[in-house]
Amino acid sequence: MGVSPNITAICLFCGSSRGNRAEFVDAAKEIGTLIAQAGVTLVYGGGQTGLMGAAANAALNAGGKVIGIIPEALALHEVAHSGLTELRIVESMHTRKAMMEELSDAFIALPGGLGTFEELLEMLTWAQLGIHHKPVGLLNVGGFFNPMLAMLDSATEAGFIRAGHRDLLWVEQDAARLIERIRTELPAVPDDVLKWLDRGAI
Repeated sequence: MGVSPNITAICLFCGSSRGNRAEFVDAAKEIGTLIAQAGVTLVYGGGQTGLMGAAANAALNAGGKVIGIIPEALALHEVAHSGLTELRIVESMHTRKAMMEELSDAFIALPGGLGTFEELLEMLTWAQLGIHHKPVGLLNVGGFFNPMLAMLDSATEAGFIRAGHRDLLWVEQDAARLIERIRTELPAVPDDVLKWLDRGAI
C-alpha cells in the first residue's frame, strides 16, 4: 500500500433532496463531520438543502472549512448556502464541475439523483482517461448504489469497461473506512488511454 499525497480537500457529490430514508441524512452528516475532523476541506455543490446541506452543516459544526460552488442560475433561486466558509458562483454546470475537480484531491459520492450519478461517472471517466489520478469513492448507504454497481459489473463482463478501470471506483459501506482509504491509499494509474480502445474496430 502506498501513501496518498496530502489530501487537503475532498469533493462530495450527493442529493439536493433528503431522500426517503433517515440513513441517507445520517450518512451525509457523518461524512461531513469526518472530513472536518480530519482537517480536510469539504468541496461541494453549494446548496443548502437535502444531503448537500446536511453534509455542509455537519462539517461547519465540527469546525471544518466548506467551499461551495454553484451555478448562477441556481444561486438566483435562493438554494445557495449562505453560511459557508466560501461560496463561489460560476456561470455554468460545466464550470462548476471543472472547478470542483481543480480544488479537490479526492471525490466521494453519497446517494443522490441524476446530477450525482453524472458527476460521479464523469470523475470516473476522467480517471480512466488519465485526466486526473485522484481517488474516487462511493459510500454505498444501505445498498443504494447496488443497481449502479451491477450495471458497471455488467459492462465490464461485456467488454466495455476494463477490470482495472472498474476498480478505480472504491466502494465502502463505512464512512470512516472510506475516508481512511482516501487518506492512505494510492489509486491505480490506468494504462495508456489508447490501450483500451478496440483496435480491431479501427
